[in-house]
Order: sequence, then C-alpha cells, then structure tokens
Amino acid sequence: MNGAHWHLVVNHLPIIFPIVGVIVMAKGLISKSESDKRTAFMIFVFGALAAIASMASGEEAEEVVEKISGVSETFIKSHEETAEIFAVLSYILGGISLLGLLASYKQKTFSSLISIGTLAFAFVVLFFGIQSGKSGGEIRHTEIRSGYNNPANENKKSKIGHED
Repeated sequence: MNGAHWHLVVNHLPIIFPIVGVIVMAKGLISKSESDKRTAFMIFVFGALAAIASMASGEEAEEVVEKISGVSETFIKSHEETAEIFAVLSYILGGISLLGLLASYKQKTFSSLISIGTLAFAFVVLFFGIQSGKSGGEIRHTEIRSGYNNPANENKKSKIGHED
C-alpha cells in the first residue's frame, strides 16, 4: 500500500467525524444529556486525530499522484492549501473538545457554553472540510470541476434536436 492508497483510506474521516459529532452534540444539547455531549467531544477529538493521519499521508500521496498523466499541479496545490486550513481548524476543534470534556467531567457551570461553542465552531470546521474534500476530488475527478461540460449531456442535446 503506497502513500496515495493510505491517504484515500483516511482522508474522508476528518470530514465524517465532525458531521457525526455535530449530530450527537445537537442531540445532547436538546436532550440535556451530558453523556451525549461527552460522546460528541470524543468524536471531535477522533476527527482531529484523523486529520493528523490524513495530513501525514498527503505528502506521499502528492508524490504518487503528480506522476500521473493529466494531473495538474494547480489542483494539488489548491487542495494542499485548503487541507492545511481545515487540519488546523480540526486540531483546534479537538483541543476545544478536550477542554469541554474536562469541564463536563468536573461539572463546571460553563460546560454548556463550551458545548454550544463547540457545536458552532464545528460548523465552521465542516465548511472548510467541504472545501478541502472538493479540492481533493478535483485532482482526479474532472467531472466535479467547475466549468466541466459533460460530453454525455452534449450528445443527448444533439440527439434531441435531430429526432425524426
């Protein structure tokens, strides 16, 4: 298994963990369940750890992918930049979550505020996660690039205009 394979295995996790964490945290806040909030905090921490794994495998993946014909360095660079921002935000979310977990276990009065703040920040992290995922997909998936014209749709249009 080379660096590109490893990156493909782990690169979705830093996006999936915060999605699940947002759902669990929202449920915990609505139901006022400390157990659910603590679970969400742990999920966000796992997301930060997954971001570390994804970033660690990114350089090796770049070395493999840039040798493939038709792969643009521009798309690789764009993904690298968005992934770095997303990773830093994921690390911050993981750190805040550790503080929230500690505050919850110590039954601090500000624990609920940390939960709400963590949930709000998780949406920011997810926004950048979507940008990172999209830019990574554009490296090899030309069909998701902006301005892409699907040849299949062009064929359908020409056939529709020429039906007897």
